[in-house]
Amino acid sequence: MTPLEIFQHRLGIEFKDIKLLERAFIHRSYLNEHPKLGLEHNERLEFLGDAVLELVVTDYLYRNYPNPEGDLTNWRSALVKTESLAAVAEKLEISQYFKLSRGEAKGNSRSHALISANAVEAVIGAIYLDQGYDAAGKFITDHIVSRLPEILESGTWLDPKSKFQETAQDQYGLTPNYRVMDESGPDHDKVFTIGVFVGDKLFGKGSGSSKQAAQQEAAAHALAKLAKHKEATAK
Repeated sequence: MTPLEIFQHRLGIEFKDIKLLERAFIHRSYLNEHPKLGLEHNERLEFLGDAVLELVVTDYLYRNYPNPEGDLTNWRSALVKTESLAAVAEKLEISQYFKLSRGEAKGNSRSHALISANAVEAVIGAIYLDQGYDAAGKFITDHIVSRLPEILESGTWLDPKSKFQETAQDQYGLTPNYRVMDESGPDHDKVFTIGVFVGDKLFGKGSGSSKQAAQQEAAAHALAKLAKHKEATAK
């Protein structure tokens, strides 16, 4: 069996157009090194898969949980965030199918996680085009929505930014503010470093490929700092 036949067998799906599945693993950087191959990278499939993923997860949560919109939004975010999808990619061992440039193949863990998450979305897009909505929905339910009980039990669905705002308002009577401290990288691959301040005091810093991601990381660091301080003073 070829590698893609093994992957299809693992998913329980036989593609009518195997080129769709092949495309799901082609990173833009690979085509920069091999421009004469006439291939298409996976970003359009990723765009489609992202929309299908969000609809399936939203529909599932709406139908199965009576919780308010805020809870459902946070649960959905936890299911579809980069780290969650990268974990799915690792479980499915899809990195072995990637077509990357030599530079991207040697990239850092953050870059690899993003490529892996995007590939999962591209696979969803490929399944949707080749097999239809129900098949894509089954893949999402089996491999992504199935992680919800673990996420709820661990509390990882909590939004660090919202949680830190509540904590800061309770403890200091102030609303945190976020400031961009650094920007690096080209426009298409920027990394933002953001600090979260309560008044004039810096409580945490975070980095990310978007300002929102960097803010969340900064808030998470601030919460960890407060928890560590609380633990130390309790001794």
